[in-house]
Amino acid sequence: MNTIRKNILKSGLLGFVFLLQGCGAYNFSGADIGTAESFQVNFFQNYADQTPGSIIVPGLDRDFTLALQDLINDLTSLSLTGSNGDLLYEGEIVEYKVVPMTATADQRTSQNRLTMSVNVRFYNTTKEDADFEKRFSFFYDFDAAAPLPSIQAAAHEEIFERLTQDIFNASLGNW
Repeated sequence: MNTIRKNILKSGLLGFVFLLQGCGAYNFSGADIGTAESFQVNFFQNYADQTPGSIIVPGLDRDFTLALQDLINDLTSLSLTGSNGDLLYEGEIVEYKVVPMTATADQRTSQNRLTMSVNVRFYNTTKEDADFEKRFSFFYDFDAAAPLPSIQAAAHEEIFERLTQDIFNASLGNW
């Protein structure tokens, strides 16, 4: 009796695997890639210095571009290409600044906010009505006593995660 149950379970699992393989367009991220087979992420230039109060951080442009490529690569079956991708992401970093958020009783800053904004243009050659240009922004709050370089790694990880996820959802989210 125990052997029969094991065989039924194995057969059921095998059938489930074949079912998922038959659904080629399905993926666990909920991405709607349609008939697209490849994607391209052009280098996001850092133009933050053109926004008052913003600063330029060396390597920020490269790190953000790679973070977006990695997320799309991890969540879809699309192939990353350097040119002529079915899906094209391009844009620029337009803001990167620290502003005081809260103050103490003696009028000193107790918390700062690092904000990063990117302007994104998305083109889908297989579904042109999906194209858009949009600005995405996110922030990271930190203790004002901490110098910016000491929190940048953690801040970039959190900000990049949110920005890239928002860009992904806007371009491929099937919600």
